Amino acid sequence: MPYMPTNDLIIERDGPVAILTMNCPDNKNAFSDELHLAMQEVWNHLAMDQEVRAIVLTGAGSAFSAGGNVPNFIRSYESLQFRRDAMRGAQRLLNAMLECHKPIIAAVNGPAVGLGCSVATSCDIVLIADNTFMSDPHVDIGLVAGDGGAIQWPLFMSILKAKYYLLTGERIPAKECVELGLANFAVPAAELMDRAVGLAKKLAAKPQQALEETKRAVNLHLQQAALLVGPFACAAEQESFSTDDIRRTIESFTK
Repeated sequence: MPYMPTNDLIIERDGPVAILTMNCPDNKNAFSDELHLAMQEVWNHLAMDQEVRAIVLTGAGSAFSAGGNVPNFIRSYESLQFRRDAMRGAQRLLNAMLECHKPIIAAVNGPAVGLGCSVATSCDIVLIADNTFMSDPHVDIGLVAGDGGAIQWPLFMSILKAKYYLLTGERIPAKECVELGLANFAVPAAELMDRAVGLAKKLAAKPQQALEETKRAVNLHLQQAALLVGPFACAAEQESFSTDDIRRTIESFTK
């Protein structure tokens, strides 16, 4: 499917750098249908663009991304077909980001939660504003952490720490994100985009084949984990929608 431009995901250019902005600030860049589909398709679109040498991903407004949105959460509970499609889409998104051979820098300007956190850590270099946090609260609301955290986090930190943060859903402040391996640098919020774009331009100036294939070689570790863990984790998350815990979460959303 060719990439279709959408106001929910804005593409801007700064020389050889493509700047992607998740543009749903009113709902903290939670993944609407339109944003989710665009995020699945845009990586191949940019990979095929010979003018793009590096990519920066950020969020509009006060958040990077709040992850899944409430209407789709309810639809996943109510419709087996919708939840199947949603979980397949989540797998496609992760796979597309890992397969994209051009370097992707996350500029985490605000909270990165759930799927939003998984998207941030699927990038190649992560800069995070020093006044924000990441978290994966899947378990808190009754879901298996299937769409990223269970796949990636054990490769970024110790398995014991990954289990602690996935099982408790605790917020991880920016400084601790760096210490754990979820981010490379915590930077002042006012400097975040300048630092991210500057780094992207630095990467864009490097020998292209060497840069891109080094990224792809390293990403084979993540892709192997995605192939090993992803099918079970996503199937288990899909099964979560049939539990009483999810029913109670839905009831709290609709009161």
